[in-house]
Amino acid sequence: MSGTWVVVPAFDEAENLEVLVPRILDHLDLIPGGGHVLVVDDGSRDSTPDVMAKLCADNDRVHVDRSVRNRGKAAAMQRGFALAIDEGATAIVMMDADGQDDPAELPRLVARLDDGFDLVTGARVERNDRFVKRHTSRLYNWATGRLSGAPGRDFNSGFKAMRPDVARDVSPMLYGELHRYVTVIAHWLGYRITEEPVQHHERMFGKSKYGIARFFRGFMDLMTVRFLMSYEHRPSHLFGGIGIVSFLLGGAVLAYLTVLRFLGQTIGDRPLLIAGVLLVVVGVQLLLFGLLAELVVYNRQRDGRTKP
Repeated sequence: MSGTWVVVPAFDEAENLEVLVPRILDHLDLIPGGGHVLVVDDGSRDSTPDVMAKLCADNDRVHVDRSVRNRGKAAAMQRGFALAIDEGATAIVMMDADGQDDPAELPRLVARLDDGFDLVTGARVERNDRFVKRHTSRLYNWATGRLSGAPGRDFNSGFKAMRPDVARDVSPMLYGELHRYVTVIAHWLGYRITEEPVQHHERMFGKSKYGIARFFRGFMDLMTVRFLMSYEHRPSHLFGGIGIVSFLLGGAVLAYLTVLRFLGQTIGDRPLLIAGVLLVVVGVQLLLFGLLAELVVYNRQRDGRTKP
């Protein structure tokens, strides 16, 4: 079952799926080789299982994988990518189930892969979202671009087309809420990425599953991705560097206080003494932590080399 596979993670989206899936099928027919739709039901509590059972019965190009509990979008994407790859997909598209992504854009996104790109993001030129969501997303995209160095202006778009190799290599990092950073991770791994302007519509039915809290979670996830991008194989450069700075500052403070003590001044009641000792202790702890982290990386690399 080769061709283009559209992976749609869904949680309580019965009304939307009933309309969206047939529309996706119509536009998949315009892509050379055709394709399939895979809905990953992430523990829906509404009538999504019934809707998908009917859609699967009506068309053998519609597939569903159901989880008994809600595991989150990242886990759903990881599962969907694995199933599509196992079925021999020649291209994989990730798409949201709320109807805001336009299936008519599918042929154009997949065609850009033939231009030599490995991942194409559907960049939403005009967002049909609430005021707060639009502006927090704008700030998020700016911060992501600055911290990651990846080119683009709409990293948070859930509408992406990619080659199977990209999906396979990105999947191990899709945990927590890191699905927002598929583009950044692909860029970090060395794949060629680009953006294609797409239409963005209002949600068809239901309410968004995300609130303002996702902005703060997204920022913490960005810190995680940035750390992994820069220090996955050399954690002591980060922790050791901060530790050395802390140790030197603490040492300078204690040296200054030692001179004062020799000059006959009392230093025992000075807050600066506590600060100096604390800086030295924290510096040593960070240095040791960095070395322990290096041991973990070394053992992982050694185990990888010794496996048959």
